[in-house]
Amino acid sequence: MALQDVVTREYTINLHKRLHGVHFKKRAPKAVKEIKKFATLHMGTTDVRLDPKLNVQLWKRGVQGVEHRLRLRISRKRNDEEDAREKLFAYVEPVIVPTTKGLQTVVVEDDA
Repeated sequence: MALQDVVTREYTINLHKRLHGVHFKKRAPKAVKEIKKFATLHMGTTDVRLDPKLNVQLWKRGVQGVEHRLRLRISRKRNDEEDAREKLFAYVEPVIVPTTKGLQTVVVEDDA
């Protein structure tokens, strides 16, 4: 896999196992960190940006009520800024699905 290519994939992330044993008041902030770590691992870029809608999705049940599983769309995009450290960045946004059970990783075809 060439790191230069721009790609979009949909993943289901199991936050339940990543937040096991985390103090109640630190669950949502830890979930944000774990999603960034997940995106870094799968997209190979240290520059990870989260959609504001994802933040709302994570925090909607409060600091300790983080959902067990989340469906995420992670896009690797080109960084057009002049003095960017990296050529690519990962953009993470939530996908609203009725249930996350049994969903596989899917490559999304972008028209943009």
